[in-house]
Amino acid sequence: MGPSIAIVADRIGWEERRLLDVAGDFGLRIDWVNDESLCLGDPAAPQLRDYDVAMVRSRSYTRGGLIATLAEAAGVRTLNSARAIHACENKAALRAELGAAGVPVPEFRLVLSRKDFDKALAEMALPLVFKPVFGGMGKRVTLIRDADIAASVYDYVEDLGHAFEQACLLEPYIGGGTSVRCLVVGTELVGAAEFSSGGTDWRNNAALGNSHRAVEHDPEVLKIVDGVLGVLGAGIYGVDLFRTADGFVVNEVNHAPGFRAVAAATGTDIASAVGRHLKEQLS
Repeated sequence: MGPSIAIVADRIGWEERRLLDVAGDFGLRIDWVNDESLCLGDPAAPQLRDYDVAMVRSRSYTRGGLIATLAEAAGVRTLNSARAIHACENKAALRAELGAAGVPVPEFRLVLSRKDFDKALAEMALPLVFKPVFGGMGKRVTLIRDADIAASVYDYVEDLGHAFEQACLLEPYIGGGTSVRCLVVGTELVGAAEFSSGGTDWRNNAALGNSHRAVEHDPEVLKIVDGVLGVLGAGIYGVDLFRTADGFVVNEVNHAPGFRAVAAATGTDIASAVGRHLKEQLS
C-alpha cells in the first residue's frame, strides 16, 4: 500500500472528489477526514497518526490553522504548513508579511472601530471596498460608492457579535471588476485564469460562478508568485491578483483553494498535479 493522505475538510466538494478519484493513479491512498471529528490535543493525535500527510482543506477561516498547528505539534506532516495557513486566514497579517517582503499588495486600512472607519474614509477616495479580515468566497465584501451610505454599512458591522467578525479592511476598489486566480502546486504555477464579474454582482470571486478565461503565465505574475512562496513556503495555494496601472498586486492567498473554475478555463488537470506533488514529496 502506498502513502496515505488525509483530506481534512468539513465536506467533500468537487475538488476533494477529484483528488480522491486520481489518488490511485499515483499509488496514493486518500481518505476524507471530517474536520469536526478530530478532537485534537492528544500528543499522539490518534485520529491522524496513521496518515503520512494531513492535507488541510477546511473552509472555515479559523479552523484550518488550529487543526494544522495541533497536528504538527503531534508530529503529523501537514499541507499546507500551519504557519502558512494561519497567515492566509488573516488578510491583514498576510498583507503585512507580503508587503515587508516586497510583494506588491493594495493600499488598505485596518478597521476595528467606527473611529477607524471614519478616519479611513477621510484618508482614501471613493469607491472603496470593505471586507472582513477573516473570511472568503466573497462573503460580506461590500463596495462603497457613496459617502452617504458608508455610515449605514458600518452599522451592520457594529451589530456583529464577535470581535473577529468586526475586524475589517477598507481598501480602494481596483481591478475594474476582474481578478486573476493563480493555482500553485508545490512551487509551480499550474494554471491561471481571469475572472470577471457579471450580471448585477460586482464581485468577481470564483465561488460566485462569474465568467472566466485562461491567461498566459505572465513573467510579472510568475515573479509575484515566487515572492508569495518566499513568504509562505511551497504548498497548494490560490493566489488572487488585481491588475493596476502599476502592475499586479496580491489581493489575497487562499490556503484551501477551489480549482474547478481554473481547471475548466485552462484545461489543466490540477488534481493530477496535486497527486504528482504528493507522490514526489513522499517518495
